[in-house]
Amino acid sequence: MLKSKISRRDSLYLIGGSAALAASALNANCGKGSVPAPKPEQAEAESPEVLADRTRRMKWWHEAKFGMFIHWGLYSLIGHHEWAMEMEGIPVLQYQELAKAFKPQPNAARAWAKLAKQAGQKYMVMTTKHHEGFCNWDTKLTNYCAPKQGPGRDLVAEYVEAARAEGLRVGFYYSLMDWHHPDGARCSTEARSYRQSSEVMDWRHPNGAPRSTDEAARIRFVEYTHGLIRELLTNYGKIDVLWYDIDWPLTAGQWESKKMNEMVFKLQPDIVVNNRNGLPGDFSTPQQEIQAEKAGRAWESCMTLNDSWGYTEADDAWKSGKTIVRNLVRCANEGGNYLLNIGPKPDGSVPEQSVRILSEVGKWMDKNGPTIYESEPCKADWHTYAGYTRKGNTLYIHVHFWPARTAGTMALEYYKPPTVVAIGGLRAKVKSARLFASGEKVDFVQDDISARFTRLPQNPPDSPVTVIEVECDSEPIVDSSYVRRERPRAEVGI
Repeated sequence: MLKSKISRRDSLYLIGGSAALAASALNANCGKGSVPAPKPEQAEAESPEVLADRTRRMKWWHEAKFGMFIHWGLYSLIGHHEWAMEMEGIPVLQYQELAKAFKPQPNAARAWAKLAKQAGQKYMVMTTKHHEGFCNWDTKLTNYCAPKQGPGRDLVAEYVEAARAEGLRVGFYYSLMDWHHPDGARCSTEARSYRQSSEVMDWRHPNGAPRSTDEAARIRFVEYTHGLIRELLTNYGKIDVLWYDIDWPLTAGQWESKKMNEMVFKLQPDIVVNNRNGLPGDFSTPQQEIQAEKAGRAWESCMTLNDSWGYTEADDAWKSGKTIVRNLVRCANEGGNYLLNIGPKPDGSVPEQSVRILSEVGKWMDKNGPTIYESEPCKADWHTYAGYTRKGNTLYIHVHFWPARTAGTMALEYYKPPTVVAIGGLRAKVKSARLFASGEKVDFVQDDISARFTRLPQNPPDSPVTVIEVECDSEPIVDSSYVRRERPRAEVGI
């Protein structure tokens, strides 16, 4: 058994050698080590007034399309993975010594906010408390918080000030699961189901059965949780997003999630709330995948820049700027938002790779942002070298693989230089076309099967994606299956 007191030097030494990196074991989780959000309880029928209020509250969110996620906490000091405490089995008393060593540089969040604005992101969501239980704000409910530990100040307050200074909307991430609080697991007396595959872990009880509890512990822990959320939504002015995470080990009823959300909306009438406290909330949260919700429900895909949410020194699986732009286009195409994560270092500085990637994305957004912001769901399916967004009757073709041809490489007149971008199955008449970034006119020809944009430059005029703006006479619908069905077939034998 470990002694109740341990030196900071010994603690850090033990943590440093506690286990192999967890990054590969848990493929990136914004709070849930690849845990999909448990299915929220069935939504009750909502009144027209409730639906209208949601439309009002979410107007800015739908227009914004692109946000920054920030995972930063004690796990950043270890540099293994945000789930290191659990995956490496670090004892609580040992882990909490990190709080004394956590001494980030003042106002580190200013660089985050400037980077977010440079990248074209319109809102930010910061981890106020992750699963480790450490609170990044000045709470009156526990000493396990930034002002009373190593930082000696309110890190959430610095973040809020920084985001507002750059004109960005402010969001708070809050993990319901808590590995540090003594009632965090005691409140449930029955072991959770734990199923793991290559991509999925699920903490729900087998067969969805009710979870039994230590009722006294549950009451204490729920009161503590509601109190922390109340502080967050009381002490920092207007907050735009509340982003719950993992509801282990309780059900929505046991969390008193309805009461929780009622408190949230009373304190912040304009806030937008996600679906990870067991209730449907305002929007769904597919993680590390782009998956549109059905029936027009709002959704936001959260993803990492490498494979980890928190700072993980050895994780070099960085996505390219092109990949980020393509993901953003796809989210906008399907009517969703893209919440892209950074994991600052222990001192709060942003890893150079993250800065490089987001700076590249930002240069593209400076010219092409209007094709993303305020865009509408687009009934345009896949293409082998392009993606689509739409505003009204305007279609934006985002060409990520520029189909240049060298003279003489193909005999077909259809594909002879100059370069052609062709899309099959466009079910609207093209009126005009231009290169979006430069405004240069683009020639085109169209028949019932395809629209071909011709006399394009041999090399892509923009990087990492070139956008062609196409004005149509009606809502542009691209249906590739139309080509398969309706294109004239050849005779048998040639």
